[in-house]
Amino acid sequence: MSTANIDRRKAILFLIVAAVLWSTSGILVKVLPWSPIGVLAGRSIFSSLVFLLYLRRFPFRPTRWQLFAAGSYILTQFFYISSIRLTTAANAIFLQYTAPIYIIFLAYWLLREKPSRADWVSMAIIFAGFGLFFGDKLSLDGFYGNLMAVLSGISLALMTVALRAQKDGSPAESFLLANVVTATLGFYFVWQEPWTPVNWIGIAYLGFFQIGLSFLLYAIAIRVIPALETTLIGTLEPVLNPIWVFLFISEVPGPLAMTGGLVVLLGVFVSAITSAREKVEKGGQGIPA
Repeated sequence: MSTANIDRRKAILFLIVAAVLWSTSGILVKVLPWSPIGVLAGRSIFSSLVFLLYLRRFPFRPTRWQLFAAGSYILTQFFYISSIRLTTAANAIFLQYTAPIYIIFLAYWLLREKPSRADWVSMAIIFAGFGLFFGDKLSLDGFYGNLMAVLSGISLALMTVALRAQKDGSPAESFLLANVVTATLGFYFVWQEPWTPVNWIGIAYLGFFQIGLSFLLYAIAIRVIPALETTLIGTLEPVLNPIWVFLFISEVPGPLAMTGGLVVLLGVFVSAITSAREKVEKGGQGIPA
């Protein structure tokens, strides 16, 4: 998959597909009888293969930004899984997706990427939608879990900015590094899990598609799309999660959640359309070969 001819429309489509794939993790993680660390390490084995097949090389001399992005990715996964176990899922997801707030400052400080008016409007709409979407599920319970969720949002912001800093390089190498390290460190836990064909099919899906393919598309798209916008489009993930729950276990979201989800979708739509229009008017769509 060459990135030489990827324009903004394709990059936005890649981000949407990535968000859809990310959103499928919730239902599978609930069904699989593996521990969170076992799932994290197991899927990393398969996702490492995706990046190795794509890159056909291993970054034996990684750059500073590649190491920073890989470390931030691992911390994001660790903090998020820890937060899920210590607080409500709503708190964990909501607080992790405060990442755009940190990205605004980090992207401007490190990359000189200034948020546009469309970014501010989109972020306001999305956060309003999140407030409706999670409704009364948000609580002050689980202080340490909430703290972990906040830290996952900060590390997500750091990862996004570090990947965007590689727009003239190879962000995919950061994900290869992160997944190889995670698989290596967590292999002991994988070995302790129940090995059944159904379990391995689920882990393989999570590794090849929910993590591997999704983050590969993300790594390609972030070379085109600014750091803040990639995260705003990524907020589709928590909105799509209940759709899979509804399809597989018939759990119907309430009217407040449905309204909030539609508002978040509106915010993502505004972000994608208006920013694309602004870039077209400026005359720049592609990325360097």
